[in-house]
Amino acid sequence: MFSIIEAVENKRRIPRDQGLKNTLLACMLLGGLVMGVLLSAALGAADIGVGQVMHTLYAHVSGQEDLVLSHSADLIVWNIRMPRIFMSIVIGMALAGSGVVFQAVFQNPMADPYVLGISSGAAFGAAIVIVTGSAVMLPFFSTVTIGAFVGAAGTSVAVWQISKVGGKTQTMTLLLSGIALNFLLQSGLSMIMVFNREQIERIVFWTMGSMSTASWSQVGILLIPVLAGIVVFRIYARDLNIMLMGEDVAQSLGVHVEKLRIILLMIASLVTAAAVSVSGIIGFVGLIVPHAVRMIVGPDHRHLIPFSIMTGGVFLLVADTVARTVFAPSEIPIGVMTAFIGSPYFIYLLQRGKAKNLGR
Repeated sequence: MFSIIEAVENKRRIPRDQGLKNTLLACMLLGGLVMGVLLSAALGAADIGVGQVMHTLYAHVSGQEDLVLSHSADLIVWNIRMPRIFMSIVIGMALAGSGVVFQAVFQNPMADPYVLGISSGAAFGAAIVIVTGSAVMLPFFSTVTIGAFVGAAGTSVAVWQISKVGGKTQTMTLLLSGIALNFLLQSGLSMIMVFNREQIERIVFWTMGSMSTASWSQVGILLIPVLAGIVVFRIYARDLNIMLMGEDVAQSLGVHVEKLRIILLMIASLVTAAAVSVSGIIGFVGLIVPHAVRMIVGPDHRHLIPFSIMTGGVFLLVADTVARTVFAPSEIPIGVMTAFIGSPYFIYLLQRGKAKNLGR
């Protein structure tokens, strides 16, 4: 059995040129992430130079806060902008990683936490906790996160069950199931807002997405489920590669497909719920980032997962920086920005799929 699996992996072994390309891509992403953090911390209503940002960051990282030159700049950079920057990066990583897993589990390149209604399910669950007055902070997370997880997990299971035809998931049925549940959950959110007008501002926050409430404590709480989920995704990367060959082949090679799907669906739902619970609905990150990365590094999940996670962090950092600076002092909701970018790409994928079907 082991030799068979090794043979499958050997077929996916990347050539030397591709390995060099992956190394260069990793360096570019890391460099882009560092530059993005510095530029994002410098940009805003207050005029703060990159040099001053670097000095402030060094003072805090080294534990020498007395080196800070300006207390006002320190307050803006360290306590306001940096938590938002890191939250954007972590949420981008979470959504992109979950997108890769959902696409692999559903065997569908258009599967995404937003398109399938899973983000809406998480927001609906969080809204229920908010309006019932059950929102309390626990040692490592809040009950809002629990409500978001229940909504996300329930929605993912429902979409999966509805889209199964003869034991297999159909592409069109999957998309229609996700769209239908998305509308249903959005209607439920609207009903909640109608009957709970005193909470309408908090609920609208979930429907549009925002990083404006970011804090270091939220970043710390968010890191726990996201990093744990990323580790699980990477552990199962090899099994996801085998699943690309089909369910029957995967089972013959010792992969328990149903058990694997349940585990990954639950973990991806938890990661999505954790992200949505602090930022609201942010769509299409899990759709466009894995697609773009897959075209560069290929379908091998051992490389696709980490590169998608890195790219997702950079992508959402850039999107949030543009959202808060392009029309400053006004701010565009981050969910609006990602939907503006992702919707045309989703249409492109549908058109490409239609062209392939006509060409058969």
